Amino acid sequence: MSDSSINYPITQLRDYPIPMRVFTLTLVLVVLSAFASLHASSPKFFQAATQADFLKGDVENLTIDSHGELMLGPATELVFETATPFLWALVAQPDGTLFIGSGNDGKVFKVDSKGKGAVFFDSTELEVHALAPAPAGGVYVGTSPDGKIYKLDRDGKSTTFYSGDDKYIWALAVDAKGNVFAGTGDKGVIYKIAPDGKATTFYKTNASHATALAFDKSGNLIVGTGTSGKVLRIDPEGKAFVLLDSPFQEIRALRFDDKGMLYVAAISGRGGSGSPSGASETTLSPPPSDTARAPVPSVSAEITSISIVDVGGGGSGSTGSTREDRRTPKGAVYRITPDGVWDQLWESRDDMPYDLVFDQNGTLLIGTGNKGKIYRLEGEPLKPTLVARASAQQVTSFYKDPHGRLYYATANPGKLFRFTSERATRGTYESEARDAQTVATWGTISWRTTNPSGTRVELFTRSGNTETPDDTWSNWSSAYTHADGTSITSPKARYLQWRAVMSGTKPETPVLTSVMAAYLQRNLRPIVRSITVHPPGIVFQKPFSTGEPELAGFEDQWTPDRRLAQAAASQQPGGSPALGRRAYQKGLQTIAWKADDENDDELVYDVMYRREGEPTWKPLRKAVTESILVWDTTTVPTGTYFVKIVASDSPSNPLSSALAGELESSAFDIDTVPPDIIVKGVRVDRGRTIVSFDVKDDHSPVSRVEFSQDGLRWRGLFPVDGIADSREEHYELPIEGELGERGLTLRATDSMNNVATAHVDAPKR
Repeated sequence: MSDSSINYPITQLRDYPIPMRVFTLTLVLVVLSAFASLHASSPKFFQAATQADFLKGDVENLTIDSHGELMLGPATELVFETATPFLWALVAQPDGTLFIGSGNDGKVFKVDSKGKGAVFFDSTELEVHALAPAPAGGVYVGTSPDGKIYKLDRDGKSTTFYSGDDKYIWALAVDAKGNVFAGTGDKGVIYKIAPDGKATTFYKTNASHATALAFDKSGNLIVGTGTSGKVLRIDPEGKAFVLLDSPFQEIRALRFDDKGMLYVAAISGRGGSGSPSGASETTLSPPPSDTARAPVPSVSAEITSISIVDVGGGGSGSTGSTREDRRTPKGAVYRITPDGVWDQLWESRDDMPYDLVFDQNGTLLIGTGNKGKIYRLEGEPLKPTLVARASAQQVTSFYKDPHGRLYYATANPGKLFRFTSERATRGTYESEARDAQTVATWGTISWRTTNPSGTRVELFTRSGNTETPDDTWSNWSSAYTHADGTSITSPKARYLQWRAVMSGTKPETPVLTSVMAAYLQRNLRPIVRSITVHPPGIVFQKPFSTGEPELAGFEDQWTPDRRLAQAAASQQPGGSPALGRRAYQKGLQTIAWKADDENDDELVYDVMYRREGEPTWKPLRKAVTESILVWDTTTVPTGTYFVKIVASDSPSNPLSSALAGELESSAFDIDTVPPDIIVKGVRVDRGRTIVSFDVKDDHSPVSRVEFSQDGLRWRGLFPVDGIADSREEHYELPIEGELGERGLTLRATDSMNNVATAHVDAPKR
């Protein structure tokens, strides 16, 4: 090993100017000309330009800073490789010898200063989660699941130092007097074990596990717990005080900086055998994936006919919107000051922090799983930079030697790595598979980069029709070298993946800030989802004005800008029209519908109708642009009708490739003729006047009959059979006494709100 101190090249980078993130008109013209021969409707784009975008992909020897800029990162070298799947703990002796605890074989490896390693101790237990230095070059070893602590001398000879009833030994710490403190599970007890091996209970937590231990400068024991995740400060007399009650399941690591600030790593989710939250597991595996995500509507910002869209199919990408991520965080890092004030510095819904360390500049590094990412927090306020990604799923433990060199152990697989003092000269980035949601024709790929002398960026693509790239995908294309735009040569498919290869000369690095790939979806048929036939006479006022002035003589003419403004104002999510206040106007029939197009094409609608029994459809209105129509039904005979909505994407496609979808409504009645009131007779019987009459309607059931003797107050009347439900009803109206000179007025209403009245005179004497 070299004695030169590690000096992250990333921290020495001069401040490169951030290139423009919006592509210029030149790019627009390039894309348009690339699609011109296709008679395309609206090309879309896969775009990566932020840290969140780039973190979805895989990196090797690259860093991704908080601005979303990719550059060559620190070179990493493999120090020691094992056949064991998990390396859990690192501890060192003054001469630079490292001891590493492993699982699921319960071994301790010894690695010397030259990187030569071998098995130093093989326990009968499955896991070694905790190590601590022992006198005379030895090491204490905490094992699980039988809860034993062994003391190894410098030659590897072992003695049982402690054996209790606890199942897990999660953490060990040694005080200035040589007492060993053990954090255990699954009862959350902390034991104090004297140098002679005599153990006493130091403190019983209210948690299931005591997962992390550290001493502060005053000799207080700092304890992290699991289920639930709290940080306690316990004085030498055993008095505890809660410093942090986190919302997470487990405190994974406790680290003090040179100023006495305490940094805390907290996680939730299944951590496998390396975590109390997964203590019953025998392997450390990624936590269960989130439940199936509901489809996320894409957001498009159009430049004339070009829309910039990131279509997130499945889990392969996010939309262009800043939609809130509602997943539960998997981990966080906190800072606690000596006076007990704490702040959350970092939180992630994708990565769980396993360990923390400070580099030679005092900057905090975070080792995470389950994608092996190492972050650095820097700046004011603190922002994360992806420093490196290990060739393993979890970065489980850090060690910084006296020379400032940083080591890290991994799980899945179990390896030991070290950052070198130099920048890598070559790095690669592979995006996640981007989903076009249907077979697509690829356009151009372009990117923004800064290339100092001696540096280079090349991009490659491949495509396929499976969500995860496999051997059925196309081979990687030849290198694209023109950043302003090069036609993608990968075959048509649903998914596209791109790779960036960045090379540089020490200490120079290229800087990649954004990548954009254009595509054109195969034209899909529009779908009319539903048709709503509102009750007869129900109409809706137009919603509030969009602010666009109404231009005289310009009613039937549309510019693209006016069309977009109208669409934005009149449409709601799901394709339904924005309706104003409800009103009533006899003789009008409101029909509304919902339709959508997977290509986001502009739609127009033909509204057809037919009367029941007629075989052919007749046009009611052609080329309707809104998804609502009011029909003046007084222009057609009474009867039962159907309407059909035909949605066409012809405004966005040439006639040869335009497609249409249609849907028929359920039957509804049109009736503008009022019922007939037929007075049968008026007779006087025992001091009462009885009016006998019939109400008939040719098409609609009679719904309501009323009478009035003064023309002001109306009273309802039921038919002789007790219910008004047919097109012909008979009524007998008894009136106490005689009718008088005014007589009375009858009013009948059918189910289509048609009203008829009739006057009944008093009988002649």
